[in-house]
This record gives sequence, structure tokens and C-alpha cells, in this order.
Amino acid sequence: MSVQQETHGFQTEVSQLLKLMTHSLYSNKEIFLRELVSNAADAADKLRYKALSDAGLYDGDGELKVRLSVDTTAGTLTISDNGIGMSRDEVIEHLGTIAKSGTADFFSQLSGDSAKDSQLIGQFGVGFYSAFIVADKVTVRSRGASQAVSDGVEWQSRGEGDFTVATIDKPQRGTDIILHLRDDEKEFLDGQRLQSIIGKYSDHISIPVEMWQDGEPEREQDGETIAATEGQWQAVNKATALWTRGKSDISEQEYQEFYKHIAHDFEDPLAWVHNKVEGKQEYTSLLYIPSRAPFDMFNRDRQHGLKLYVQRVFIMDDAEQFMPQYLRFVRGLLDSNDLPLNVSREILQDNKVTQSLRSAMTKRVLTMLERMAKNDADKYQKFWNEFGNVLKEGPAEDYSNREAVAKLLRFASTHTDSDAQTVSLTDYLERAKEGQDKIYYIVADSYQAAKNSPHLELLRKKGIEVLLMSERIDEWLMNHLTEFDGKQFISVTQGDLQLGDSEEEKAELEKATQEHEGLLSRFKDALGDKVKEVKLSQRLTDSPSCIVTSEHDMSSQMVKMMKAMGQPVPEVKPVFELNMEHPLVAKLEQEQDEARFGKWAELLLSQAMLAERGSLEDPSEFVTQLNSLWLELSK
Repeated sequence: MSVQQETHGFQTEVSQLLKLMTHSLYSNKEIFLRELVSNAADAADKLRYKALSDAGLYDGDGELKVRLSVDTTAGTLTISDNGIGMSRDEVIEHLGTIAKSGTADFFSQLSGDSAKDSQLIGQFGVGFYSAFIVADKVTVRSRGASQAVSDGVEWQSRGEGDFTVATIDKPQRGTDIILHLRDDEKEFLDGQRLQSIIGKYSDHISIPVEMWQDGEPEREQDGETIAATEGQWQAVNKATALWTRGKSDISEQEYQEFYKHIAHDFEDPLAWVHNKVEGKQEYTSLLYIPSRAPFDMFNRDRQHGLKLYVQRVFIMDDAEQFMPQYLRFVRGLLDSNDLPLNVSREILQDNKVTQSLRSAMTKRVLTMLERMAKNDADKYQKFWNEFGNVLKEGPAEDYSNREAVAKLLRFASTHTDSDAQTVSLTDYLERAKEGQDKIYYIVADSYQAAKNSPHLELLRKKGIEVLLMSERIDEWLMNHLTEFDGKQFISVTQGDLQLGDSEEEKAELEKATQEHEGLLSRFKDALGDKVKEVKLSQRLTDSPSCIVTSEHDMSSQMVKMMKAMGQPVPEVKPVFELNMEHPLVAKLEQEQDEARFGKWAELLLSQAMLAERGSLEDPSEFVTQLNSLWLELSK
């Protein structure tokens, strides 16, 4: 008899998710069974781990399993497990709210287009709530391991605005999920249909998934009486941990379905690598690259990492110690024979075995990506479009693998007419001019700003390729990636460009500087402390002027990024460069009116800053300068 019944309202996000699922996932409705069986298997794994330190949790029932049963009269399908179970508070927390970080961001991305939203929902992971794809009412009965029979809890909901929770007697530990199927979903009461789904999605689960098999009645065969047999529970899956099997015995579909089980993803993975290592260390790893980036990938609170098993025993989800942050998109598992069964996150942090495994896992992923890039450029480009900005964190985080990560980076460049990031550093060096020992790049606010920057003019004229960068992380990346294959990276917006100028060209620049020393001094006097110095430009061919940052000063993009993060930044004054070949600059050299000269100097500086930084500190002053000069010219 139930007591202490209460009614609770769903968290707003749960209500939104339930409403969306019945529409967006209806075309793939059978996945509800995969999700519920997967959760049941996880509950068994968690009990097995806790029982390592408290065998009494088994309470005489140590054969962990998942059972499916149908009641055709009542129209119900029940998924039961004898795993860890839940207390009353856990039922309310887990079944009434979504504690996942970034939930609001997830819902903001939903478009109302069922096809697109179904991909997002699959990425979000619907788990238990998938039950409402086929059921108009769901009943959950659960009792936690070590709790009394009278501490059972019953949860019920029609998937609308609320749910009820009541205290019940539950003799068995674990959880029963009872789906009251809609009238048009009775196909899921058919045993063969259910077995087919289990075989398709859950064959790899390491505990038995059982269904009741009716016995055979007494019958005559070849003149003999065959005795009747009793019905019994029988496993309908292989019940062998997939990663323990030989690679040649595992089909591509099995690898894909196992990924969906551990990642709670609806899409097939992009790639995977399965390794068994014996010798000084003994472990098995199965690592996957997802097809799509999770919506909360850049949320620093997001949990990530591998599932950790020790000697086939599940230890923890999201063991982040085995994968660096810049590879946080990798999903999969690690099964080690060298770690203790009672290992904790704290022990893992400073464990030598952990450090060795982390190094091995990192190299496996980088090697997998390198092979993908070499053998399937289209697939690698898909990977890059999803995860490239995360991989760019690698050179700063992982010095020992900096060169390997650099090989995997992709950029836009002046060699292509597209903003697509398809150019590798190896590609760049293969196209480099004879004798070119530098890799030239520019970081700007947008692809268009980078592509059309005046800083590229001379390099474009000389046919020198420049990498075009416009992501927020690019400036951070280039502060840590200083060279590749022995070639130094050079920002075209900092310092003096060294383009292999001949002694004759250097002499010409020195002579021109002396000839126009008066003009340079007039510009410096007019601009005062707004600039560090004024000099003739080596990099301009079409624009009248540009600003550059001294080689050892913080770049404009880094200043902007630090300010956006609320960090204090030193004052950085630009170097102002003039193109004496431009008619406007040549004309200004003849300007006798110092007041008017000063206005033109301010205007050229503002134009240069706008081209370099994409904005001005005082746009209204720029407009005033421009209007004033227009009026003077119109007189």
C-alpha cells in the first residue's frame, strides 16, 4: 500500500524535452528500448563497483541482469534491473530535473524543424525520457541497494506537466520501468520484435538481457512422447563485454551501437580505434571520435573523459585523467589490469600508471586523426569543422605532442578563395617560395578582414601565401605555436617583414627614409603619443598607411581578447607605417597648412586602426574628422 504520495511539477526543461521528443524522434521510436536497457546496465555496473567495498549490497542476489516482460492484457512493457536502485530523493532528482550543464543553450538551438531537432536531442541524450516516445503513462518502482523493503518508491507520470511520488513496499532491489503503451505502439508487446531490437542495439551489453520463453507442451514425435518443458528466463543478448572480444569478431555495426550505448548519442561515430596491450602494462582501450560536437563542448563545467574499468569491473564515468582537455571530445573506455579496484579520482590524479595510460591514449587518438587526415580528407574535414577549435588548444596544453597536433591543424589561406579551413601546415610548406624559411599568418576579427588586410599587399604581390585566421582562439594558439618543421611563424601585423630583401632593396629603403625624414617627423609631431613611431612601410603597395605592433609587444588581437576576458592589459602604442608610393601620402608631403596636415594625419591613422582592429575607440571623432575634411575640399 502506498503512502506519502506527493505531486511535483517537472522542471521547465523536462517539459520542453518531453514535448519535443514525441514529435522529433517518432521516426526512430525503437531507440527508447536501447536507452532504457542501457540505463539498466549502468545501474548494474554501479552496484558491482560499490559491492567491491561492501559485498552485503548484493543481499544474496549477485547475478546482475536486465529483464523484459510484457503483459498483453494490460498493454504494458516492463524493463527491470537488480542494479543499484534509487532512493525517494534520487527518483525526484533524476526523473524530474535535467542537471546537465548548458541546458539553456541546448534549448536555444532548437529550431522547430523535426529532422534537425532530432539530431540535437540525440546529442543531448534523452535517456529515461525516451520512454514517452511510445508510452502515454510511465510507472517507475525502485529501491536502492541496502534500503529496507518499505523504503521503495513509485513514480508515475503521463509526461505532461507533473509527476507523483509515493512510498511503497518493494521486495526486490533495483528498478522496474513499466511502460503503458499507446494503442498504436502495441508492436512492442511482441517478443520477436523486442528480441530483434535487443539484438540490434544491446547485444554488446556485458550483463544478460533476459526475456521469458514459454515452455513446450507435451507432444508426440516419431512415435515417442516428448515431455513438456517449463518456461524460463533466457538471455537474448551475447552478454559479453564487447571490448574484450577480438577485433575480427566485431562487426562495424556492433562497434557503432556500442558507441551509442556509452555515449548516449544517436549518430554513428566518425571513427574509432580498438587496442589490447599486453606486456609491461596490460589494458584494453576503445576510443571513438563522434560525428558531431556536443552543444556544451566549450562549457568548462562539462564532464568529459573515458569510462574506466579495472579488470572488467566498471569504476567510473567521465574519468578525465586519461585524456587531455584538448581531446575532450573523445568518447570510449579504458579497461586496465594495473590499477587497483578501489581506485578513486584523487588516486588517479597522481598515479604513475595513470600518467603512462594518458600518454598512450593521447598518442592513439592523434595517430587515428593523422591516419584519417591522410587516408580520407573529406572525413577529416568533417572532423575539423566540428572539433578544430578544440584541437587548437593542444599546442598550449601539450608541449610534448605540439608538432603532432600542429600537423593536424587546418587554416584558411590566400591560396584559396574560400573561408573554409582546409590548408595544413604541410601543404603550406610544400607551396612555399624557394628560399622561404618563414610561415606567414594574420589574425583578424573575420575572414574578410584578414583576407583584405593592407598588411598582405606586398606578400600578395610577391606570391607568398599567408594563413588567414579569424577564430577567437587563434591568437592564443599562435602565442604557443612558434614554429613548425623548423620554420618560424611570423605575424604580418607585427615587427618588420623579412621577405628575403636584397641588399639593394634595403639600401633603397634607407635612402627613402632619409629623403622623407621631414614628412615622418611631421606625422610624429601631429600624432604625438598616439603612436610609438612613424616609418616608411615595406609591406604596403596599394594602401596609404597601416599600423603594426612591435615584435615584442602584445598584438592588437591579444589585447582585444584580454579585455574581453576582463584582464588588465598594458598600453600598446602602434607603429604607424606610410606608403610613399600612394598619391595621398605624396600629396600630403606638399601640404603647408599644419592644421590641415594634422587632420589628414589623424584620418590616416584612424583608417589604419579601423582596418587592423575592426573598430575605433571614438568613432564619432573619426566621423567629425572626415566631415571636416570633406567640407574643406568642397570649398
